[in-house]
Amino acid sequence: MNAEKILDAKGLACPMPIVKTKKAIGEIESGQVLEIHATDKGAKSDLTAWAKSGGHELLQDTEEDGVLKFWIKKC
Repeated sequence: MNAEKILDAKGLACPMPIVKTKKAIGEIESGQVLEIHATDKGAKSDLTAWAKSGGHELLQDTEEDGVLKFWIKKC
């Protein structure tokens, strides 16, 4: 999946992946996609809830070798 911006939040503990995601999503336009890489296991529930509460769309999430990857479309 193509993303306009990639955020590397690996090695960061809660709440930093959310803090950095909020900043990064503000740097892209509506309709564009932000890809986030995180290693904090809590990021899955945190980012899912954050996207929903912010009116954004979580397009996909996967896990590869302990790295959680998320694609969030800015609405």
